[in-house]
Amino acid sequence: MSSAEGGNRIPLTDTDRIYQREVSGRFQRLRVWGNLALLAGYFITPWLNWGERQLVWFDLPERQFHILHMTFWPQDFFLLAFLLIIAAFGLFMVTVFAGRVWCGYTCPQTVWTQMFVWLETRFEGPRHKRIRLDSGPWTPAKFARKAGKHASWALLALFTGLTFVGYFTPVRALLPEFVTGTAHWQAYLWIMIFAVLTYLNAGWMREKVCIYMCPYARFQSVMFDEDTKIVSYNPARGEPRGKKQPDNAVGDCVDCGLCVQVCPTGIDIRDGLQYECIGCALCIDACDSIMDKLDRPTGLVSYTTENELEGKTTHTLRPRLVGYAVAMVLMIGAFSALLATRSVVEVALDRDRNVLFSEALNGDVVNDFQLSILNKQPIPVTYELALSGRPGARLVAPETIQVAVGERVTVGIQIELAPQKVVQARLPFTLEVSGLGSSDVKTDIQSTFIGPSQW
Repeated sequence: MSSAEGGNRIPLTDTDRIYQREVSGRFQRLRVWGNLALLAGYFITPWLNWGERQLVWFDLPERQFHILHMTFWPQDFFLLAFLLIIAAFGLFMVTVFAGRVWCGYTCPQTVWTQMFVWLETRFEGPRHKRIRLDSGPWTPAKFARKAGKHASWALLALFTGLTFVGYFTPVRALLPEFVTGTAHWQAYLWIMIFAVLTYLNAGWMREKVCIYMCPYARFQSVMFDEDTKIVSYNPARGEPRGKKQPDNAVGDCVDCGLCVQVCPTGIDIRDGLQYECIGCALCIDACDSIMDKLDRPTGLVSYTTENELEGKTTHTLRPRLVGYAVAMVLMIGAFSALLATRSVVEVALDRDRNVLFSEALNGDVVNDFQLSILNKQPIPVTYELALSGRPGARLVAPETIQVAVGERVTVGIQIELAPQKVVQARLPFTLEVSGLGSSDVKTDIQSTFIGPSQW
């Protein structure tokens, strides 16, 4: 594989390493600002507080997951599964409409790789200088440039790992403990694991993660159709390639190779759609810059559809896209309802499976239950019980039940009913569990009192 630089063919290294060239343009500006926003969100979020605690804090030892003003528990993991399903459908919908824009603009692998490439360019220079530097002998200047690059990579990777652990351990305490060597050994372990993986993925593996490891690249083609907007080269306008001469007719493509040089995965977009393409549109910016210099119309490489390239009509609203959109709206609505109605107390009432009912000394029919209460509130709560919906029934249970933060308490309770009140074998009732004091939570449990069919 070879690429052009300044009109001369410059071979790559023996390992065909990709030397990405910097380019300016509207899509590159969009990527830069989007990447900065994502990086800022990642690095700054752990330092923000909500009241007296961290804004986002996954407290694994206490099994509490704090996000904004909400606290989630392991019993709420179905919400996470639901959220992941919504995210998957969102990815499918975006892919059907505009191809792999997720990969090109928001994928963490892409964001961090671009940061590492930017640091590499700052220390080693633009593309042609990096190629000459790597192909030349080792000198003190080369060693200094390489050392500076890898030191900056290591520092960014270390800060990435430290921030990642900061989502699980309060970062305001973690940072000074890390610097002074007083942090827990597990914190050091996970920081180093995440830092090393970041260093390897973004610094060394780069596009190989997208090409060989990412499953999304493999099944993307089954999600595309003739109306999907993807980065495409227009051969009808660009071919045959070459510089125009007075006595020949060629297309608008001058075969400068700039679209290959700026590609993060090193492909030639003129060869058609390839699974390595991440849809970053840098080749569009590169080609447009050449067309502007030659005073020719831009758009030789553009976001377009297969139908548009063939001169057909592009259908924006199509069944599959509309189906994904409708499913997204319904799922987001259902998720929002579940989140809004999520109870801060989890109560379960289980019947004694050994005996359906028994007879008390006074002749009453007795049902035995196990009541379990999980307090999901950030404060200890005292609960009281009340029975309703079954006239004449008597509740035998503790007057109050104290439950600490995150604690689950299980107590045995009994419900007694006079024989003359047992008018049928199954009688519904409601057990009310109410929080006292500053907690106004109230939960009703519907269950059934079982007695003999004939007394």
